[in-house]
Amino acid sequence: MLQEIIQLHDEAVTALVDKIAKKDVITFKSPTGSGKTYMMADFMDRILSVRNDVVFLVSSLSKSELAKQNYDKFCEYKDQGEFPNLNPYLISSEVSGEEGVFVPIDYNVYVLPRDLYKKGGRLMQGAMDNFLQTITRNLFGNGLDKKVYLIKDECHQATNNLDTISTDFFSKTINISATPKLSRGQVPDVEVTEEAAINAKLIKTVEWNEEDSDVAEAIEKFEEIKKDYRNLLGVNPCLIIQISNKDKANDDLAKIYDVLDKPEHKDLKWMLIVDKDKDCNTNDVFKAKKMPVARWKDYAKEKGSTIDIIIFKMVITEGWDIPRACMLYQMRPTQSDQLDEQVVGRVRRNPRLLDFERLSPEAQELALKAWVWGVKKKDQQRTFVARLFEEPSDITDNIRIKTTKLKLLIKKPGFDIREFMDGCSNNNRYSDIFSLYRKFKKTEPEVQAMGYEYAETPCQWLKFAENIDSVVKENNKYVCDYSVSMELTKDEVGKVREVSFPVESMYTDNGNYENIADWVWKRKENSQRFAFDSEAEQEWACILKDLAKEDTLEPLQQRVGKRVVVGKRNPNAGQYKTDGSIEDDKLNPSNKYLWGKNFISNSEIKFEYCLGGIHSSYPDFVMEDCFGRIHLFEVKSVNVANATPAAFDSEEYKMKMNELIRCYKQASILTGHIFYLPVMKDDNWVITQLLSGEEKTLTYDQFEEFMKRKPSSQNTNQPSSNRIIPYKPIDEEYEYGKFVAEE
Repeated sequence: MLQEIIQLHDEAVTALVDKIAKKDVITFKSPTGSGKTYMMADFMDRILSVRNDVVFLVSSLSKSELAKQNYDKFCEYKDQGEFPNLNPYLISSEVSGEEGVFVPIDYNVYVLPRDLYKKGGRLMQGAMDNFLQTITRNLFGNGLDKKVYLIKDECHQATNNLDTISTDFFSKTINISATPKLSRGQVPDVEVTEEAAINAKLIKTVEWNEEDSDVAEAIEKFEEIKKDYRNLLGVNPCLIIQISNKDKANDDLAKIYDVLDKPEHKDLKWMLIVDKDKDCNTNDVFKAKKMPVARWKDYAKEKGSTIDIIIFKMVITEGWDIPRACMLYQMRPTQSDQLDEQVVGRVRRNPRLLDFERLSPEAQELALKAWVWGVKKKDQQRTFVARLFEEPSDITDNIRIKTTKLKLLIKKPGFDIREFMDGCSNNNRYSDIFSLYRKFKKTEPEVQAMGYEYAETPCQWLKFAENIDSVVKENNKYVCDYSVSMELTKDEVGKVREVSFPVESMYTDNGNYENIADWVWKRKENSQRFAFDSEAEQEWACILKDLAKEDTLEPLQQRVGKRVVVGKRNPNAGQYKTDGSIEDDKLNPSNKYLWGKNFISNSEIKFEYCLGGIHSSYPDFVMEDCFGRIHLFEVKSVNVANATPAAFDSEEYKMKMNELIRCYKQASILTGHIFYLPVMKDDNWVITQLLSGEEKTLTYDQFEEFMKRKPSSQNTNQPSSNRIIPYKPIDEEYEYGKFVAEE
């Protein structure tokens, strides 16, 4: 599993543990497919590792088989040694036959299906009350005196019966959902954002297609990608089609069957899953019409299932995991954004999550894309596609950026893991092997590699695992010394890599809009309106947009931003026109400045730094000026309106800022690029500049003057390999005409 995923999960769970210590009711929001069950288990395990007076009641609020699924996962994690403190129990109506439900008291995680506490249910006829009375009271020494923490999984679902007893028995309540109900006060205290989950490769990006597209379009698209999915990913993909619930369902099915009956689709295997067993159907060998709906669903979602197309009503929403699903076509109208998001979540899981790093770049790109038809993103944040212009090489060939990465201890010259381990003690504490393995698996992959290199016997592995804190400490000591651990990123043959903007990226609509027409990006919708993550980012984008067009200081008198001409290649370039003039090399040429937002999706413009582990910093903006210098900007704000959950005056924020400065300082030496940390305070900018390993604090006026003045050999570390090409200023009347660069 990618280290970014491990880090994202760890940070979220750490935040949850911190929040629950301070508040009695908290809400955790995380996208479908981002590992909520895993993080829930980790959260409970951490609490139980330090408190033996806590019992968790996990109320699975979905109408589906979510409770059983959660219970099976908790057992799996425990059996694998991931979370050894969990002792799960699935509350079932079948425990005591017809005599009534009995819940034993010698477990610490109880999973409660929704149907058991519905009005008139057997659990509500005294069994639940007796159970809670027993474990929470200590009357005459007969009770357990436990604190019950209630976890409401899929908390957007109403649970009125359970809510009536929560104030009496539950010490803490944790709401968990991809779509919490703000109207019920479920405002997220901790959130894994969609963007963060996408960047960590946890979930897929979505290509949204027209709502009124015909179902045939979706099926044709599925046929198109099916072969690649099998060959590149080793996974049989599936298309999910959601039909209407009532009378219109038959009409929907007729349309689908008309398409599937065509000769070109005769090899597709389909399955219809509805709420009644007898109405389920398939053209596959699986014809168990007397089987319950749950069996049909289990067969459809299996990794090795041959079913290509799953047609369903509203029997598949929360808790139904099918990572092989990559497409959704919704025929039924819905007025619920939450239902839409839950259903879309079925096709957003990464099908190769555990070994994603082993895939080829082409396979990784395919694994991280989903297609959706018929779902309208209403008042939720939308994602937009940003692309470079018609011929991306016009941009990517002209702005080339060196990046840096950190070497780990195993790459340190002269370091020998065996010699290091000889200096470590033999604890002989016979620690819990499962806890040790879990701790081992949470370390950096390179730290694990040292363990595998060192351990040739079980005793050696145990020694390494018990001393892993010392290994990690020594590793971090080396990694955090950027003067020895930081290096330029290189390709597989050892050549320094130069990267550029990705051909296609995406961003989330967070507001803070600005119209920009002459930078490197264009919108798929041909709009010039772009959104930015904060007010500070939006203001800095305005600054760069205006600054790029200004003239440099004497004697050059050229635009600050480097400009290139973009346009589609003209196949008749160089030939004579009928009027005797010569064809341009591009069709509809226009001038663009080489600067843009570093949208994280697909970006390779990143720099590694060390802060409790290795992280990647993606500067917010990148610009090349007319002097050939590369400028990279990481924008921050200390204004309350722009503050992030980690408040700007917190120790965490200060540590990150200091580490970024240290990182950028060394990166400026290795790359020759210039790094900035512009911080908005009230209406002013305080700008930290890192140039050739030197740190300076600039006012905005000083920054502007620096950008406009030609660099001397004393104040730039620009590598000689970067040629500076002076550009002839463009007269305004030729803004859309020919553009000539002087060599």
